[in-house]
Amino acid sequence: MQIGEAARRTGVSAKMIRHYEAIGLIPSADRRESNYRDYGHHDIHRLGFIRRARDLGFSIEEIRGLLRLWGDQQRESAEVKALTLGHVAELDRKIALLTEMRDTLTQLAEACDGDHRPDCPIIRSLAGDEPHAQH
Repeated sequence: MQIGEAARRTGVSAKMIRHYEAIGLIPSADRRESNYRDYGHHDIHRLGFIRRARDLGFSIEEIRGLLRLWGDQQRESAEVKALTLGHVAELDRKIALLTEMRDTLTQLAEACDGDHRPDCPIIRSLAGDEPHAQH
């Protein structure tokens, strides 16, 4: 099938399919006489794997590792689990950072009267005129 059909079936845009091909995440597609890319069942399965991994927030390098493990029938599941737990730890770090940002913004918003006057602790904090609360 051509790239448009592969994109429709996998939910991966044609642009991303070409990008994944360019960075070696998927093998170069076969070419028809017309020079159109031609994707088969294995390509579609691999693209679906990549899309699901991206949906879970895995990085390109993590996906590269997962694809390598997927193709290795002698793999140990411990290696897959370790890679996944590393990703979970990174997500936990990001969640903590986002929570801290949310809490700081909430405190700033609560300190702002939100009225017709120009005085605003949010703007003062962003301008560096007033330190924001630390946790």
